[in-house]
Order: sequence, then C-alpha cells, then structure tokens
Amino acid sequence: MKILQLAFAGALALATITGGAQAQSSDNIVTIELKDGPVVIELRPDIAPKHVQQIKDLAAAGEYDNVAFHRVIKGFMAQTGDVQYGDMKDGFQPQLAGTGGSSKPDLPAEFSDVPFERGTVGMARSQDPNSANSQFFIMFAAGDFLNGQYTVVGKVVEGMEKVDKIKLGDDANNGAVTDPDRMISVKVGK
Repeated sequence: MKILQLAFAGALALATITGGAQAQSSDNIVTIELKDGPVVIELRPDIAPKHVQQIKDLAAAGEYDNVAFHRVIKGFMAQTGDVQYGDMKDGFQPQLAGTGGSSKPDLPAEFSDVPFERGTVGMARSQDPNSANSQFFIMFAAGDFLNGQYTVVGKVVEGMEKVDKIKLGDDANNGAVTDPDRMISVKVGK
C-alpha cells in the first residue's frame, strides 16, 4: 500500500509540473488568422528571447493585423511582418513592402543550432545580421543554407496546410506578390 501511495504521489507531482509547463508555454504561442483559418506558432524564447519578445509585443499591440505576405516563393518560404509598409488596411505601399520594420529598434542576431525545416519561423533581415526588426518568414521546406545565418524564433505546430495555401509570388520578381494574402489578425495565445 505504501508503494502505491508513493507511486500516486509521484504521478501527481509529475502531472503538476507538466501542467505548469504547458500553462507557461501558452505565453509563447502566437496564432495567425489567415483566409483559410488559424496557424499556431510555438515561439522559442530559449533560443531567441529578444526576437520572441519583439514579436509578442508587436502582436499584442495589433501591429501585425492586416499585414501582407509580400514575398512568397514556392518550395521555399512565405515572408510577412512589414508593419511599416505592409498593412493592407492602413498605408499599404506594395512597392516598399519588405523594406520596412516597426517603431521598435532592430535586434542583434540570436543565431542557434536549430535547423530551418518545414514550418520553421525565422526572422528576416538585411545583409546586416543585426538588422531584424518585425519581418519574419515561414518555411515551406527545409533550407539548410539558412542554418546559423538567420535567427529561428519558432515553429508552426498547427495549420501548416493553411500556410501552404498562401498566394505565391512571381518567381521572376524574387517572389513579390501582386494582390497578396495577409495576416488577418495575430494574437498571443491560442
């Protein structure tokens, strides 16, 4: 009987610890509403704390709502997050989308050994590794050539089939999208 009580106490303690971890991790979930439904991204503050915080702050402020997927390349990735020029309801400038950021400062690179695989979310930047700000991309397929060169911030954990339906861009124009799809809304949590 004593062994059964100890086993039950151990199982209860493990369930409590696991439940606490799940509750805490919901703070590191972002849900993007697309035309075809929600996409859930699990953010990785353990490998990119500054980038994750910036994404969460921008999402909580509604900055990502209605922002275009301005560059989408078949078999590679879908890029979005230009809150300066990409807001399709407030000041959309298609010729500049992809060149802007946010009112927040650029971030120093937080490279990790996490590989770029299908569903990986990475931060877009200019040639300067320390220039990521608000733009990010979602991988359609593995991109090993990005490993260690761009900051990984998370991974799609639900709804990747909806990401696959984002309108593709023009291959001849580096994936630029005419009349692009948008992130209808982005919120922290599920």
